[in-house]
Amino acid sequence: MGSSKQLLPLGNKPVLRHCIDTLFASGMQDLVVVTGTGEAACSEALWGAEVRIVVNEAPDSQMADSVRTGLRAVDETCSGVLVCLADHPLVRRTTYLAIINAHQQSPEKIIISAFKGRRGHPCLFPLPIISDIFFLPTLRDVVREDNDRVLVVDVPDEGVVLDMDTRDDYQAVLEKYSLRESDHST
Repeated sequence: MGSSKQLLPLGNKPVLRHCIDTLFASGMQDLVVVTGTGEAACSEALWGAEVRIVVNEAPDSQMADSVRTGLRAVDETCSGVLVCLADHPLVRRTTYLAIINAHQQSPEKIIISAFKGRRGHPCLFPLPIISDIFFLPTLRDVVREDNDRVLVVDVPDEGVVLDMDTRDDYQAVLEKYSLRESDHST
């Protein structure tokens, strides 16, 4: 993208701050943010938010490496780990609540959000299952270990499948955000 996706502006704050604020609004309390080389800028964007920031020191690593880094900072008494991506800033509070509810109903399952049948993010993993990432190459491999332990939760939230990998993706997110905000102001 040519710049740090999580620090791109969305409305009056960076994308990363939108994600964190929505998580807090959903009742999340123990948030671990994994950053790469832009730790100082991310810390500034998260100023005042009660989060723990950990750094993935390998700048060209895969998402699984960031998950491993974050897991080392997670409270071992938690029942599950919600993996949220900063390039999915339009995920709604109600989606997080639906995932949390599904986890409470089926704490042994991997909860994967979906929009109209298309899988997306965030995903919630029971702590013992996500720990498999230390032995498997990717989260997809963790999910594929046993399809019976996966629960897909279809939500009416396109935000779970809208990520920002290109400038066009970012422009689409900006437009959808603008529409959402204008709907709230009327």
